[in-house]
Amino acid sequence: MCFVILPRLLPGPVQSYPSMYPITGYYGAPAQQQQSYSTIPSQATPVSSKAPITNSAHSANYYQNNHPQQLQHAPLSSAPPSQPYATHPSSAPPPSNQHPPYTTPASYYGPQSYHASPAQQSQQQQQQPSLVPMAASGPGGPLYPIVSYPSAPGSSQYGTLSSSQSTTQMGAPLHQYGAEPPASSASGHSGYGMAPPSQVAPTVNAQNAVHSHYSQTNQASLSYNSYGGVTQSSGGAEADRPPSGTPSASVHSSPGHRQGKNESKSSLCIFHFFPSLPLAGGDTSSSSTGSASPVPNSYDSLEGGSYPGTCSSQTDSHLMNFGCKLSCLFVCGVETIRPSLQPFPSLSELSAALGGLSGVPELEVEALRPINLLQERNLLPPRPLEAPEPNLSPDLKKVNCSPQTFRCTLTSVPQTQALLNKARLPLGLLLHPFRDLQQLPVITSNTIVRCRSCRTYINPFVTFLDQRRWKCNLCYRVNDVPDEFMYNPVTRSYGEPHKRPEVQNSTVEFIASSDYMLRPPQPAAYLFVLDVSHNAVEAGYLKYFCESLLGNLDKLPGDSRTRVGFLTFDSTIHFYNLQEGLSQPQMLVVSDIDDVFIPSHDSLMVNLKESNELVKDLLKSLPALFSQSRETHSALGPALQAAFKLMSPTGGRITVFQTQLPTLGAGKLQSREDPNQRSSSKGAHHLGPATDFYKKLALDCSGQQIGVDLFLLSSQYADLASLACISRYSAGSVFYYPSFHYIHNPAQLEKFQRDLERYLTRKIGFEAVMRIRCTKGLSIHTFHGNFFVRSTDLLSLANVNPDSAFAVQMSVEDSLADSSLACFQAALLYTSSKGKRRIRVHTLCLPVVSQLSDVYAGADVQAITCLLANMAIDRSISSSLSDARDALVNAVVDLGSAYKSNVSNLQQSGLVLPAAMRLFPLYILALLKQKALRTGTSTRLDERVFAMCEFKTQPLQQLMRMVHPDLYRLDNISDQGALHLNDTVVPQPHLLHLSAERLSRDGAFLMDCGNVFYLWIGKCCNEMFIRDVLGCPNYASIPPNMSHIPELETPLSERVRAFLDWLHDNERSAPRYMSSSKDDASAKATLFQHLVEDRSEWASSYHEFLQHIQQQVSK
Repeated sequence: MCFVILPRLLPGPVQSYPSMYPITGYYGAPAQQQQSYSTIPSQATPVSSKAPITNSAHSANYYQNNHPQQLQHAPLSSAPPSQPYATHPSSAPPPSNQHPPYTTPASYYGPQSYHASPAQQSQQQQQQPSLVPMAASGPGGPLYPIVSYPSAPGSSQYGTLSSSQSTTQMGAPLHQYGAEPPASSASGHSGYGMAPPSQVAPTVNAQNAVHSHYSQTNQASLSYNSYGGVTQSSGGAEADRPPSGTPSASVHSSPGHRQGKNESKSSLCIFHFFPSLPLAGGDTSSSSTGSASPVPNSYDSLEGGSYPGTCSSQTDSHLMNFGCKLSCLFVCGVETIRPSLQPFPSLSELSAALGGLSGVPELEVEALRPINLLQERNLLPPRPLEAPEPNLSPDLKKVNCSPQTFRCTLTSVPQTQALLNKARLPLGLLLHPFRDLQQLPVITSNTIVRCRSCRTYINPFVTFLDQRRWKCNLCYRVNDVPDEFMYNPVTRSYGEPHKRPEVQNSTVEFIASSDYMLRPPQPAAYLFVLDVSHNAVEAGYLKYFCESLLGNLDKLPGDSRTRVGFLTFDSTIHFYNLQEGLSQPQMLVVSDIDDVFIPSHDSLMVNLKESNELVKDLLKSLPALFSQSRETHSALGPALQAAFKLMSPTGGRITVFQTQLPTLGAGKLQSREDPNQRSSSKGAHHLGPATDFYKKLALDCSGQQIGVDLFLLSSQYADLASLACISRYSAGSVFYYPSFHYIHNPAQLEKFQRDLERYLTRKIGFEAVMRIRCTKGLSIHTFHGNFFVRSTDLLSLANVNPDSAFAVQMSVEDSLADSSLACFQAALLYTSSKGKRRIRVHTLCLPVVSQLSDVYAGADVQAITCLLANMAIDRSISSSLSDARDALVNAVVDLGSAYKSNVSNLQQSGLVLPAAMRLFPLYILALLKQKALRTGTSTRLDERVFAMCEFKTQPLQQLMRMVHPDLYRLDNISDQGALHLNDTVVPQPHLLHLSAERLSRDGAFLMDCGNVFYLWIGKCCNEMFIRDVLGCPNYASIPPNMSHIPELETPLSERVRAFLDWLHDNERSAPRYMSSSKDDASAKATLFQHLVEDRSEWASSYHEFLQHIQQQVSK
C-alpha cells in the first residue's frame, strides 16, 4: 500500500471540485441546474392572537420564508399525470403544483465546492483519476418476491396525484421558563433553531451561537405568553416561522387540531402521568426535532398531505403538565396493610358499575375480572402474554394488521377525550414498519388508489358503495374506482374491486412509479468510518470488523451499482483510493482537521463489484497497518464532516466505529461523569448532549439522505449522550459495548460479532419518509424514535432498518360518536437496496366504544408500558430522573384510583385492578429497576444513556423482554402441551415469576432478556441434563463461559434446542448470544439483577411496591 500525505497548504483561490458523477447525471437523468424542490403553497390561516399553551405557530413552509431566492418553482418537465378520479368541486381542495418526475435539487447533483490552495489544485491535477464508468444496472428483483401482481392487460397509465392538501404547521417544542424570558432570540443558521438560555448555557466553550460554518442567520422575534410557551410576535409570513428555540426531540403536533375548542377540558389526556414540574428546556431522548429541515419539504407532495383545511397544528393543552399529585417514591419499609377478604361482586354488578358491557361478553368478562393484587400472587400467564384481540367481526379480524407490526395501547378506542381521561390510560401507537416478514404482497400496478382528500391508501377497511365508488375509512370521502382497479390479478377477472390484493391485506407493498420520486432511486452506498487510535488498537475490534466484513461482503444488500468506501482516523484522517485499475489500495492522509477537504471525488466511493479485489486487499491489510499506532487522540468530529462531504452526492449509510472520547477538532468533548455520583439516589446528570455539533451534523446528513450508525466500543466514559445525536436525528442505530476487549471480555466480543453480522446483512431502505394517518377526530401529537420530522406528520428516515420501531402519542380531538371504527395507516416510502422505489402500507382497525368497561377490557398492558417508558425517558432528560420515576409511579396510582372511583360498589380494601391490567404494577416496577431509570446503585452514565436509546428504538417484543424477561425451567422440560410445527415438536415450559424463590439448586433455568439468553445451572442439577444437553460429564466440568448449546443427538437436547430456536424465530430479531453461569457468587449477580420481584439494597420488592401504591390510592 502506498501513502500520500496531504498537509493543509496556504489559503488560495477557491477550487471547485466536480461531483463524483458527471454533470449529465449519474443516474442517466439530465442535470438540473439551480433547481430547488417544488413546494406546496401554504393555505394556513393566520395564527390566533392568543397562542396555545405549548405551541407556537410552525409551518412546513419555514424553508420558503428563510430562502426567498428558491421560491420559484422549476418548470414542469412533463405534463401532469392523468387523473383517474372524478372531481368534486364542493369538497376537493385546490390542486397544488405537481412535482415533476425526476426533479432533482441542486444539492443532490450540483458540484460540491471546497476550498483548496493552488498547490493543491496542481496536486489534484496530477493525481486526478479517470471517471469509473457506471456498471449497467441490473434488473433487481423485488425485495419480497412472494407475490407480484401485474397490471391489467392493456390498461392505461394512471399517475398518482401529488398532495393537494394545505401544508400543516409544525408543532412547537414543549418549553417552560421558570425565570423571566429573554427579550429577543439569538440568531442561528437557517434550519436549526437556537436554544433558549436554559439550554445554551452548557454548550461547549460557552458559545451561545452556533458554529461558524453555519453562517446564514435569521431572526425571529419571540414573545412569551403567561404559560411560558413560545409564540411569534408577528403574523403573516413571520407567523409561519418556527421559534428560535432548539427543537425538542419529542415533536408535539396536532394535525387536525382546531383552535378554541375548550382546550382545558382535555388536559388530562397523555401527560397527566407526569408531575407538574418546570422543564429545563432542551432535547429529550425522542430523536425527532422541530420544523426546519435541511431539505425543503417536497416529500410532502410525494407521499401526500393530510386533511384539507387543517392548517393549524396547535397542540392541545394536555401537552402541559397537569397538576396531578406527586406521590413520594416508594420506600422499602412500608407498613404492611392486611387486605380484607370481602367477596368481589358478581359480573352483573361489575357491569352495571362500569356502565354496562358491550360487544362479545366472553372476551371482555375475563379482561374485566377485578383482581386484588395483594391477595393473588400467581399473576403470570403460563405462556408469554399475547396482544389483546380487538372486539371486531371475524371478517375484520382476519384482515387486520398484525400486532407485531402495528399496536395500539387501547384496542377499544374511547369515543371522547373525556372518556379517555376517565380511564386514566394513555392512547398511543407502537409501530414496527420495516420488520422482517415471511409473507408480503408486492403489488405492481400502474394505479395506486388513494383517497382524493386525505391521501389514504385503499385498504381492507374502506367501504365499496358500488363497483365504481368507495368511501375512505379515515375521512369518509367518496372516491371513484379507477378502471384498472376493476381488474383482479388474482382471479384474472373484471368487476371485483373488493377482491383486489390491496383490499384483502392490511400490509402491502407497492412498486412506486416516478411520481413518488424526487430523483432516480439512489444506489446502495456504504461508508465505513473506523477509529484506529491507540485505544482502538488495544481494544482489538478492527481485526474482527475486517474479518466479518470480508465474510459478508457479498451479502451486503445491493445490486450491481452498490458503492463502498473506507475512512480511518486518529489525530488525522485517512482516505483510501480504491479505483479500479490500481495494483493496491492507496492511502491519502489529510492532516488539517480544522478545515477538512476531500482529496479526490471519484475514487474514494467505488463500485463494489468493479473494485472487489482492492476492497478485500484493504480489509486484509488494515489491522496490521495500524497495529503499532501510538496516537492517542481522536478526531471524530472532523472525520464525520469528511464522511458527510464524501456521501452528500448520493446519500447512503455511514457506519462509525469509535472507542474513546473525541479529543480533537470540531465536536471534541470533555468528561462529564463523576464516578462518585453513579450510585446517587438523587438521579443522574448530563443525560443530554454537551454540544449541538453532532445534532446539527445529523440534520445535515438527514437532508442529504445519509443515515449514521454508531458502534461505541469503549472501556472508559465516551459521552454517549452527545455522540448518540449523530444517529438519533439521522434515523440511525446505536450499538454499545462497554468494557470491550477482544481478550479480557469474550462475551462482549461475541455479542459484537453477532450484532455486526446481522447489521451487515439485514435489509435496508434508503431515502425514506413515513407518514401516519388516523381517523378524523383523532390527533397525533408526539413521536418517539430515531428520525427527523420534516413536516407536521412526515418523518424523514434517511435509512430504515428492520430492527427499529417507533411510538406516537394520540388524543381524541373530536367526538367519534358517528364512527363505529377507528383506523390508523402508516405509509413508508423508501428505496430498496435493489434500486426500487417502494411504498409499504400498514392499516390497523379498532372499534370505537362509549363505555368505560370496554376501554378497560381492551387495554394492552404491554403497549401501555412501552409508551410510558418512552415518555419517561423524555421526562428524565427534559426535567429530571426522579421526576420521571415519580411519574411512572403516579401512572399506577392514577389507574388504581380511577378504577376504584368509577366502580362505586367495589368497596374492597387492597389494590384492585381489572385483569387486563393486572401486570401493570409489575411492569412499572421492572421499568424503575432498569439501568435507564434506576437510582441508588452504581450505573455508568454511558450505560444509562444507551439503555435510554434502546427504550426509544426497540420493538415492543424486544423491549418487554428487556424490561421483564421470561424465565423458564429447562431440566424438567417435556412434550406436554408442546407445539407441533413442521414436523418439529417445540416444548412449551411455563413462565416463572422473576424471583429467587422460583430458582432451585437442583434445576437449570433459562432467562430470555431479548438480546441475550442467560442459562443458570444449579449445583445439584440433574446430571442427566448436564450430560445430555450440555455435553459435560458432571457439574464441575461445565466451562465457565459456555456460549452455546452443543448439538447432541439426545431427546432432551433436541427438546431444549427446539425451544431455543423457537424463541428466536418467534421474534425475528437480531441473533442472541448465550451467557451461562454456575451456581456461585461471582456469576449470580448478572442473572439476579433481572429478578425484579425481589427486594434489593436500592429498590423495594414487588409486594412492598404494591403496598405503597395502595397507600397512595387510599389517600
